[in-house]
Amino acid sequence: MHLHWHRRDLRVEDNRALSMGDTVLPVFVFDDEVLAHAAPPRVSFMCSALESLRESYRERGGDLLIVRGDPREELPRIAEACDADAVVWNRDYSGLAKARDADVRDALDVAEIDHRAFHDALLHTPGSITTNEGEYYSVYTYFWKKWRDRDKDAPFDAPDEIVSPEEVVGEVDGAIPSLADLGFEDPEGNIPPAGTEAARDLAAKFCERDVYRYDDARDYPARESTSRLSPHLKFGTIGVRELWETTVEAKNDAESANDADSVEEFQGQLAWREFYMHVLDDNPDVVVENFKDYQYDIAWRDDPDGVRAWKNGKTGYPIVDAGMRQLREEAWVHNRVRMIVASFLTKDLLVDWREGYDWYRQKLVDHDTANDNGGWQWAASTGTDAQPYFRIFNPMTQGERFDSDATYIKRFVPELEDVPPKKIHEWNELDPDEREALAPDYPGPIVDHGERREMAITMFENARG
Repeated sequence: MHLHWHRRDLRVEDNRALSMGDTVLPVFVFDDEVLAHAAPPRVSFMCSALESLRESYRERGGDLLIVRGDPREELPRIAEACDADAVVWNRDYSGLAKARDADVRDALDVAEIDHRAFHDALLHTPGSITTNEGEYYSVYTYFWKKWRDRDKDAPFDAPDEIVSPEEVVGEVDGAIPSLADLGFEDPEGNIPPAGTEAARDLAAKFCERDVYRYDDARDYPARESTSRLSPHLKFGTIGVRELWETTVEAKNDAESANDADSVEEFQGQLAWREFYMHVLDDNPDVVVENFKDYQYDIAWRDDPDGVRAWKNGKTGYPIVDAGMRQLREEAWVHNRVRMIVASFLTKDLLVDWREGYDWYRQKLVDHDTANDNGGWQWAASTGTDAQPYFRIFNPMTQGERFDSDATYIKRFVPELEDVPPKKIHEWNELDPDEREALAPDYPGPIVDHGERREMAITMFENARG
């Protein structure tokens, strides 16, 4: 019998490590060291996903063992109590996860318990897609071409037998703790349904229609044409091989070449996710350090008032404020808008990307270390394959282009509900008296974009030397 340690793989099917044993006792450990880096939206989603996972095991005649403590102590204890042949788990790639796993391996070695870790969260493991010289890629385009053409594993079957904890370790109090028990307040935003059934429903609905217009519609936040699968990929409530197969079936069912290309555009988003995971695996310090080297330090500004306005969605730039309010209301932000608000923080407010990354880490239900870090550093011109420092998003033209009728903006910034879209997209150019007459409760712009653009270019040129 294997003891399977669940982490970011909260599902029964298409779970590589779980499938390695015929008879399995699954366990989840609430680890306070890991929880110290978590936030209410993700803990709430995770606990719901655990409830769903437990129900899946019970339907199969088993159950999920829930414990709270140090996995270095709990896993050897449980493995010895149930006389497990081995402890198995799926790898994670952050520095924190690698350090934790190394400690657990050492503890199991001391207890003379076999252990095995498997690659599961990615279609292609770190180090498997490299340059001809064997180096990790730092440019996505080259990575994508190899990634796309590589054969991909089929989904893995569920194990034959799931054991209930009572059968092997006796009676246990396996209740899933509440957020309050874990030391968290209720999340600020609305948390989406969790679990494999919810993930599969999203994937099926997306691949039935929206995937065929993804290429054309994905940049328009009001069109709701993205998959919303990111929190499920974060916590592994759906297997990446299963999702890949779903997209392959959609591509095979495409009625035109354009439809097939649109499916491939979405598959490219899966590749982006893996690209950033490979980068993190090769460069664990990228979480706190710029990936790209500049000759001198970038002279980021200290602007607590500007950051406060940015966090609260009160910058006077409508598309920026809509995005920051969506973050609070939904614990999620549309991808195009994520780029816009990140550019505004780093290029208009001239504030270090790490402040934005940390705020998103606190507020997002789908926060993923690799993906979020990659996105923030891309916008800040400090990352892999980054946006050139002199190409700076204009928040007004971005709003006009991708939300021309201001549907998205008005949804999250109700102060502008009665303002004509044309005026919204000219908000920074309007006379203060006109702004006051149109929307007295909405602020004017806190900075001049044109001036800040020039300051940003100078700041980066100075850093380049």
